[in-house]
Amino acid sequence: MPIIWISAKVHPNARKEMLVMAHPGRVEAWVRAKPLNGQANDAVAHLLAHHWQVPLSQVQLVKGHMGRFKLFKLTTADSA
Repeated sequence: MPIIWISAKVHPNARKEMLVMAHPGRVEAWVRAKPLNGQANDAVAHLLAHHWQVPLSQVQLVKGHMGRFKLFKLTTADSA
């Protein structure tokens, strides 16, 4: 299964939810969720799962649990 590493800059408490590709492998995510108890992290994981069309269980936050900059690991299905 191929792995995609995504570096994300998160903007919590935003008016709307949006995911913007800044560079290959880097995104900026605006989420409505507040940065409390991992709510913003979960919201970003949902956005990534939806964008890459993978189950939420295949999106893992690796670094940046408490900060604005995060590293996610996405495991995608083989296309073969």
